[in-house]
Amino acid sequence: MRIVMSYLIGLTFGVGISISGMANPAKVLNFFDLAGTWDPSLAFVMGGAVIVTFFGYRFVLKRPTPTLASTFQIPTRTDLDIPLIAGSAIFGVGWGISGFCPGGALPALGTGRSEVFIFVMALLAGIFAAKALQSTLATRRLAANQG
Repeated sequence: MRIVMSYLIGLTFGVGISISGMANPAKVLNFFDLAGTWDPSLAFVMGGAVIVTFFGYRFVLKRPTPTLASTFQIPTRTDLDIPLIAGSAIFGVGWGISGFCPGGALPALGTGRSEVFIFVMALLAGIFAAKALQSTLATRRLAANQG
């Protein structure tokens, strides 16, 4: 049942991204072009998402447990550290340069456009590189603490 629900939630998200035009990198890039062909629609999409999330969390978290899990998986960390800030900056720069974020790129794979596939391959390479770097740094920290 969890797989079916995950699929339906992902499908709803992808359809919403596609209908809103956020799978089109030109629409996203036009939002960042304040001096040229500025398109404010991205702000309305984000605003709508924030409003739905605001009320959705309040509604859902009143339940004792989630429908398909034993506990809610809510982050407990509230600190800002270098990896979080650096990752956010890299994400923002990549989004601004390419016009794609992961949420918009995955539904855009259905267009068959080569730049979407290149972006997703670069995204996956970045994920694997970050995991490898984290593993290497953790191994070095462990060796330094033992030595």
